[in-house]
Amino acid sequence: MGETVRRAGRATVQLLTAAGLALVSYLFLGVLLFTAVATVIVVGAGVLPETVLMLRRMAGFKRRRVAAWTGEAVPEAYLPLTGTLSERVRTATGDPGTYQDLRWLAVHFGYGWFLAYLSLPLWVIGLLADGVWCGLLGRRAVVLPLITRLADLDAAWSRALLLPSPEHRHTAQLAERVEELTVTRAGAVAAHGAELRRIERDLHDGTQARLVALSMRVGLARRAYDKDPEAARKLLDDAQDQVEEALTELRHVVRGIHPPILTDRGLVGAVRALAASSGLDVAVRADGVEEGPRAPAAVEAAAYFVVAEALTNAAKHSGADRAAVELVRRAGLLTVSVRDEGLGGAETASPAGASGGASGGSGLLGIRRRVAALDGTVQVTSPVGGPTVIGVELPCAW
Repeated sequence: MGETVRRAGRATVQLLTAAGLALVSYLFLGVLLFTAVATVIVVGAGVLPETVLMLRRMAGFKRRRVAAWTGEAVPEAYLPLTGTLSERVRTATGDPGTYQDLRWLAVHFGYGWFLAYLSLPLWVIGLLADGVWCGLLGRRAVVLPLITRLADLDAAWSRALLLPSPEHRHTAQLAERVEELTVTRAGAVAAHGAELRRIERDLHDGTQARLVALSMRVGLARRAYDKDPEAARKLLDDAQDQVEEALTELRHVVRGIHPPILTDRGLVGAVRALAASSGLDVAVRADGVEEGPRAPAAVEAAAYFVVAEALTNAAKHSGADRAAVELVRRAGLLTVSVRDEGLGGAETASPAGASGGASGGSGLLGIRRRVAALDGTVQVTSPVGGPTVIGVELPCAW
């Protein structure tokens, strides 16, 4: 009997929540009426997208309640309300999900109240009848379980009304994918622009300045050659040193574009070279990456720069003295994992976060943009106290 009462109590809470939502839907009818009038007279057309968002939140709340009761999620499928005002209005009025939510709102106002009211007399009858039937006669409860069935009925009706059709779900997924690709393209363009500015800055401030100074020294050496050969020889020695420094800087710029070591030694060899020069005790494990054909050059370059940036952040900000890099070949994927045993506390709430705090923000932002450009994913786990793990999945046609 006690378990039956507890179940009926949970079902009653579910039904009363539905009744409360039905009351909110009744009040929401005024909002819908105002929105319709404002949209018709055009002046208040901007209210329509916001009203549709409110409607989506109400339907989303009901979906979560149904999922909590039944243990089975109720998927949603909406077209994204983005763009200019006219585009948002067209999307709001043309989205089948809007009309599905309106239909649910109208029907739920009826059965939400009805089922909740129906449960109240069942409590009175159930406590008396089932109290005698179960408590005295030891039989199975009959009336109180009907309250649970009412909650099941509310969940079943709501699920049927809120479940999107396969066609609608497919359309919403395509729209979401287009929006995601738009954001990814914007990030890739921004990353490309930042990379070009970095290369231009390195060439202008470093290599170009050294070449100008080299030209001046060669000119001075040529003028002093006949009058003072020793001075000319010293100037030529300085010029040779500057040539070597300029070549070193050029190699650095070239490595920033596409490391030659990737072409020469492959991804695993290049990563092992990074590990050896990182200043940390780095263990590198490769699972299947060296077997079969190599990954495309863009994928290898992205994986290389992920490891390079992660190890640089670990060496600079984490306080760790050791790290681990794992490269795994999977069907259609190249996964990269970099783990350091440092202080943790990476800011993962926004793309600007980085290991060791905000100081490394541009590093993680660069990783995210570079991976997003290849339609990959980045996951950062960094609790305070460590460890920090950066996991990357890159789509790859092996």
